[in-house]
Amino acid sequence: LSILEVKMADWIVSSLFVIGASLPIFICYLFLLITTKRIPNLKRSEGEKTFFDPVSKSYQRFPSLQDDPSIYLSLIVPAYKEENRLSVMMDETMAYFEERQMKDKRFTYEVIIVDDGSPDATSQVALKYVEKYSSNKVRLLKFDQNRGKGGAVRFGMLSARGERLLFADADGATDIKDLDKVEKEMDKMATDWTVPAIAIGSRAHLQEEAVVQRSVFRNVLMHVFHFGVYVLFTGDIKDTQCGFKLFTRAAARPLFKSLHVERWAFDVELIYIAQCLKMPIVEVAVNWKEIDGSKIVPLWSGLQMGKDLLLVRLRYMFRIWTMSSMTKKDE
Repeated sequence: LSILEVKMADWIVSSLFVIGASLPIFICYLFLLITTKRIPNLKRSEGEKTFFDPVSKSYQRFPSLQDDPSIYLSLIVPAYKEENRLSVMMDETMAYFEERQMKDKRFTYEVIIVDDGSPDATSQVALKYVEKYSSNKVRLLKFDQNRGKGGAVRFGMLSARGERLLFADADGATDIKDLDKVEKEMDKMATDWTVPAIAIGSRAHLQEEAVVQRSVFRNVLMHVFHFGVYVLFTGDIKDTQCGFKLFTRAAARPLFKSLHVERWAFDVELIYIAQCLKMPIVEVAVNWKEIDGSKIVPLWSGLQMGKDLLLVRLRYMFRIWTMSSMTKKDE
């Protein structure tokens, strides 16, 4: 064989090797491209854009996150089949908020309960608090069908009026009084609502007073999930899944208009977007207790979380998902 023929053979072998190695990546990209919605689903029905006002006995339109804030704090409570646990959480929360408002008139607030298509009496329980405290303080956003916790949190945020926006789980697992600690850490990063900043509750023993009581299974699931987050994303945040996160309005706007994931792994995507946008994030140790009635299904939830983590990473890596822009009209 001539030198030219040898070089040609080497080139063919090398080309075949490159094609063979690239083919799985191309197939993966093509599959994700075909099966993925590239922009977040921000559509909602006309009924999902309104809340009931018991005084006027009429439905009023929710404001937009794009508006300037008109109160200090908005609390978003995603709720799915929470007829038995919501009352305990709301009683504790409203008692804390009302007492704080009596001491400080500048503390104005709202609680937006997002009924995520519950088949039970969750909405009826929520409406009792609307009747008791008025729709200026408590509002119900009721979905026509289930979207997932991430979807519930997102649309609650997009409908909020606060300078600062907190979401907390309906089971009351995190002590609402720990908001004081979270706010103090937020104050160190943001002087007002126009400065992007995030303060998140953490169960990672950041301070000795953090009290955590979990089942063995939830501990195993947590460690496996955190390992996946560390490998696929970043190890900077020790507890991405605690349902107690506070955002300035300036931070919430780009985050929740760009959020794609509507199920369990939405917290990870939120933090990933925030890190890409160079937003400051601080973890704050909170008191947390496990409450009976969790919606986590042991094996299925673990598989779902793992799948979501991998897909989120691949979709951003291949630039199938990007950080979108949104106007008030889009809401």
